[in-house]
Formats: sequence, structure tokens, C-alpha cells
Amino acid sequence: KYPCRDMGNGKIRAVGMGMAMQGSGITSMDVGSATLKVNDEGFYTLLIGAADMGTGCDTTLAQIAAEVLECPLDNITTLSADTDWSPYDSGSYASSTIYVTGKATEKCALELRGKICALGAKLLGCDKEQVSFDGREVRVEEGENAGKTISLSDIATASMNGNSIELQATVTHSSEISPPPYMVGAAEIEVDTETGEVTLLDYAAAVDCGTPINPNLTRVQAEGGIAQGIGMTLFENIQYTDKGQMINNSFMQYKVPTRLDMGRLRVEFRSSYEPTGPFGAKSIGEIVINTPAPALAHAVYNATGLWFRELPITSEQIAMGIAEKECE
Repeated sequence: KYPCRDMGNGKIRAVGMGMAMQGSGITSMDVGSATLKVNDEGFYTLLIGAADMGTGCDTTLAQIAAEVLECPLDNITTLSADTDWSPYDSGSYASSTIYVTGKATEKCALELRGKICALGAKLLGCDKEQVSFDGREVRVEEGENAGKTISLSDIATASMNGNSIELQATVTHSSEISPPPYMVGAAEIEVDTETGEVTLLDYAAAVDCGTPINPNLTRVQAEGGIAQGIGMTLFENIQYTDKGQMINNSFMQYKVPTRLDMGRLRVEFRSSYEPTGPFGAKSIGEIVINTPAPALAHAVYNATGLWFRELPITSEQIAMGIAEKECE
């Protein structure tokens, strides 16, 4: 298919590619915090300051805590983004939530797990180093009390009766590095050389965001970001009069693409492992919007020989560019 094919009737099909990298938070600046506590029945409450803006971070952060504490996701109640009681978080921006706040959640869950083991060992009459925790109970693994167990709910109840170990932990985390996710996007388009209309036929993307914690949410976020990038490149155009008044001030004039404008959309993940992230994860938030613009601009160039370096690339610009090129 590379670089283009003449389909007849003024239609040309072409392909283009774009590559990008992004960051995972702002180094030594972004701060994420998490608070975890054990409730009466052995369930957990997770308090975070990061706001879930549709990214699904409430679910993903709870998954991180559940993985460390070896419990079902239903055992974690997530309470997020209330400045009256949430721990401090610098915000859900700069692709930082999973990498920064996720690491804070992992560290917090590990600290709480240590406290559960310490109190369980105290109640069982042995040292902390002699016990194990499987998410349901603390068990003595060695010594004269080997085999004795105490359930998490009994440990939670005991923590409220004068024991000196509080089953609650708060951890704040910041990172001195910002490991980048990577992405490649390839687009196939059809250009009508008479009208300049661009039809997106196929878009394929490959993403390396470390190890996806929740593959379904990661895929949905990737598809949504690609759709935003396509809209930014081909459709969404803000225009003003000479006096600065906005012309297209409603969605009748400002076109936002629908799923019908996306063509075939494919996303694949090439998982790596980022040792400084929670369970190997890097960011996914902003990298996914970066590749549609260069991929589509490259495809338009391959179809018409015209490079466009400002967005959006409208059908009027393409048609006028083709006409000027023919005149030359």
C-alpha cells in the first residue's frame, strides 16, 4: 500500500506513519499519595487524591492494592479526590496517575500488609518474621506455634481493643525519573482530489506502556486518545472573525468525529516491564493522542505531495493545495 495507489475517479489511497514518546509524570515534581486502612470485617478502604476523569484509575489503583493484599477487588472500597479527607496528590495530569499514585498505592499496601503481619504475630505469640499472610489469615510458619492461624477479621477487631499497632498506612511517593511510553500509529486514508475530503479507512497502533495493569481500561483509553487525535487532525477547527469573535461557536459548526469517522481502529500492546513503576507499569494517558496527527499528515503527503504543518488539515486546504500545485 505504500506510499499510495490511484483508485480512479479522482480517489487516491495512501498510508502514513507516526511515532512518539511521552513521559510518566514530571520528574521530582508530581506527588501521589494513598491511605489504606482495614475495616471491622477485614475489608479495606483506599483513599486517594487522584481524580478519576474517566480513565478508570479508581479501579486500577484498587487492583494494585488488591494484588499486594491478596484479596478480591470487591474487598477494596475506593474513595477518591475529596480535599476534606483525601491524602495530598498533585493532580491527575502529565500522565502521572498510575506511575506515581499507583506506586504510592503499592508501597502503602505493602506497609499495611507488614502491619497486619506484625499484629497477627503479636496475637499469636511469635515474631513477625515467623508468620505469613495469604490475604485471609496470618499463619505461624515456624517455631513452637507453627500451624496456628488468626483470621484477618479477628486481627481487625483486635486492632480496636487497645493494641498498639494501627492497621492503617499512608504513603506519599514522587519519582526522580519519568520513563517514557512509546507508540507507533499507521493510517490508511482515501483522498478525494476534487473536494479534498479525507476518509480514514484503517488505523493501527502499537503501544508500549510498560505492563498494563488493566488491559481493558488501557485499550479503551488508547482508542479514545486516538479518536481525539483524529478529530484534532481532520475535523475540529476553531475559527474567529477579524474582531476575535468565534465563528463556529456550536457543535453545528464545530465537528466532533463520531465512531463512524474512525474507520477500522486497531490497538495492540507490546508489553515491557518498568521496574520503577507499580508492577511494571508506565503511563498511557497522553501518549495515545500523539501519533494520529503525524501519521495522517504523512498519509496526506503520500497521497497529494503536500505537507501540512498546522492543524486541522481541512478538505478546503487540501483541495486548494492540489489546485495550486496543478497550476504550478
